[in-house]
Amino acid sequence: MRPSHTRADFDHSPMIVFYETTRACDLACKHCRADAQRQCDPNELSTANAKRTITELAKFPKPPLLVLTGGDPVKRADVFDLVAFARSIGLQVAMTPSATPLVTDDVIRRLKDAGLHRLAVSLDGADPATHDGFRQVAGSFQRTMEIIAQANKVGLPVQINTTVGRHNVDQLEAIAAMLAQLGVVLWSVFFIVPTGRATMEQRLDADEVEATFARLFRLMKLHPQMPVKTTEAPHYRRFVLQELKRTGAVRAATAAPGMGGTNDGKGICFISHTGEIYPSGFLPICCGTAPFDSVVRVYQQSKLFQALRDGDNLKEKCGACEFKEICGGSRARSYAISGGDPFAAEPDCAYQPPRWQDSASLPAAAPATCA
Repeated sequence: MRPSHTRADFDHSPMIVFYETTRACDLACKHCRADAQRQCDPNELSTANAKRTITELAKFPKPPLLVLTGGDPVKRADVFDLVAFARSIGLQVAMTPSATPLVTDDVIRRLKDAGLHRLAVSLDGADPATHDGFRQVAGSFQRTMEIIAQANKVGLPVQINTTVGRHNVDQLEAIAAMLAQLGVVLWSVFFIVPTGRATMEQRLDADEVEATFARLFRLMKLHPQMPVKTTEAPHYRRFVLQELKRTGAVRAATAAPGMGGTNDGKGICFISHTGEIYPSGFLPICCGTAPFDSVVRVYQQSKLFQALRDGDNLKEKCGACEFKEICGGSRARSYAISGGDPFAAEPDCAYQPPRWQDSASLPAAAPATCA
């Protein structure tokens, strides 16, 4: 289902657009980027404005994959209509619902019938205690298992998203073994960005991240039927390329999920529940507001989006890194930890590029302003 985008397309078309349909959610996850609440925001886009925004996405030279996220998209009564509408204008659609009693068997069937191509649910522990403790709602683990089973029953492909941090890093092997038995089509492992409810203390340090990459790489080979990608950890691509270079299999790596070189604002775009347009959901610098501003224009012409796609703007060791075009470091994490510089070096990368000398010898970054 992945759109046929190449790195050369990213200047004019994102590969994935995330639309935060609502911030309403019945979970209280410890890392929630959206700091979700139980009730819908009265200012979230109406059905008509949501459709106007979705219509704009089809105008990209290469239309993106649309991911309906939240909060919990199922908290919107019109979500089935939005899926069907997006499909009717030629967009592929995925969704990330929360594992709550709202996601009934009937809801899953209706999403499939509306044209949803993939359901992505979160699993953050190998056991209920770990997962439910992180999501802060008892029964969430069991509900996740039930959603996976029902989606498999109706033939709706399932992706699993796992947030890795101090709460579960010791369970990765157990989680992978579980997922390999559940028929999931992709395992997306998210590395914490301290924004929203997420804290500095939850995330792994650079050396721990590197060790986690090594474990994920081993798991990718152990379970080849279950592709593994990372979110907000583009330096995993660097790790994979370094490992495969030793075996002469680099060409195979470039075809793997997540190896296309996407990054915040580079092949990625995020639209908030009120229409604000960001380089990603974790990089909170607003560059426009849909549907009043064209998402196509903002993505293609915003000074910030353009600067994020130019590797020459990266500072310090990221600017000197030979992997900067396929990696570039998490711009969202750099922004959060540097105190507001989206071009600062990735703080959670242990790699030291051979050409790295001194940050003073590298070009200054473009200003992080809205445009």
